[in-house]
Amino acid sequence: MLRAVLDANVFVSAYVRPEGPPGQIIERFLRDAAFEIVVSAEIAEEVLQALAYSKVRKAARTNVEAELWFEDILVLSQMVAGEYTVTGVSADPDDDKYIAAAIEGRAVLVVSGDPDLLAIGEHRGVRIVTPRAFFDLLAARS
Repeated sequence: MLRAVLDANVFVSAYVRPEGPPGQIIERFLRDAAFEIVVSAEIAEEVLQALAYSKVRKAARTNVEAELWFEDILVLSQMVAGEYTVTGVSADPDDDKYIAAAIEGRAVLVVSGDPDLLAIGEHRGVRIVTPRAFFDLLAARS
């Protein structure tokens, strides 16, 4: 089974615009179990903070409560302990948690639109890809 780490912006984009690639990725996860999401407490915390922003709530094209929506995803995700760390991989130190979670959770991909993460390309067998590239990969596998 394909395992992937999604960055916070992918989750937020999926909530705000369910019809876009991030939203389609989450739909494939929830509806088809097309892949496994690996997440750490640190990532979950960042997502919940971002979903609480008033600009996110105003932009959302859904009446579903953001926290409940994300909790449904978390329940089905693979949580890692967050004991593994990497430093200095990304130009933005906040991004290293995604690579650490991927390595700890044996995920082969990090899905992100973040230029700092995408610039890495690959680290220790973990590829960093855009939401569109990941969605296309899922479509090719089904």
